[in-house]
Amino acid sequence: MRFHQPPAIYAGSLQLKTTDLARSVHFYRDVVGFQILEQGSNGAKLSADRKTPILSLIQPVDVMPRPSETTGLYHFALLLPDRSALARFVTHLANQGIRFGASHHLVSEAIYFSDPDGNGIEVYADTVPATWDWRESGVAMDTIPLDFDDLLQAAGPDKQVWKGLPQSTILGHIHLQVSHLPVAEAFYTAGLGFEVVARYRGSALFLSSAKYHHHIALNTWNGVGAPRPPKNSAGLDYFTIVFPDGQRLEEAAGRLGTLGAPVTKEGSLFMTEDPAGNAILLTAGG
Repeated sequence: MRFHQPPAIYAGSLQLKTTDLARSVHFYRDVVGFQILEQGSNGAKLSADRKTPILSLIQPVDVMPRPSETTGLYHFALLLPDRSALARFVTHLANQGIRFGASHHLVSEAIYFSDPDGNGIEVYADTVPATWDWRESGVAMDTIPLDFDDLLQAAGPDKQVWKGLPQSTILGHIHLQVSHLPVAEAFYTAGLGFEVVARYRGSALFLSSAKYHHHIALNTWNGVGAPRPPKNSAGLDYFTIVFPDGQRLEEAAGRLGTLGAPVTKEGSLFMTEDPAGNAILLTAGG
């Protein structure tokens, strides 16, 4: 977890708009394995450790499904502490009858599926960081088939059952759909301070801090120039980026202002949005 501690800059949590709050709470509790911290008539906060919110859900009065081929959330990714937890989760999803995809990315092993509103979810475990292949251009990543037989052996001889997300689960990264990669790259690098660690065929970027494989990913797979979804669409409301301290936070807000990005101060926090309209709450750790 050192990749999500100072001096790292990372995505800490997110809020989603849903068309059916009760359905979404049921899904994230019973399928994904979150604990409910708070729940009201229009929203809920979910956690893995019963203390720290990772995911918030709201149901706006006039919410509508998100149109296809727009910018927004591609997926958010929950990082499990080890392969054994991922193995138990795979068995749990299969028992729940959930359809999912899977890949080995060299730096991680990952499972992919969607929530009832179509939001993409990745649940993954990192491989051993010492095995990551860092080059001048960044870190080597790939998409190859996941060896399920090998993974499931990691569940251990007692084949422990899934009992919900481990307490140390965190938001490992967030993957966004944007309209133009060059302007998005400038926002996240020159503005927020991330470094590009991988590029994929001119249509995707992977960015990180503190030598993680990626904290943020961006793609134009919905088309270059993809429009923003309507404000009342289901999907991403905003996500948080956590800075090591208040000084780094203030410096980033200043750089974003210089780039012409919208920045609003709210107490000790800042609200902004990237060039594709993805809203971001900037905060300091500790």
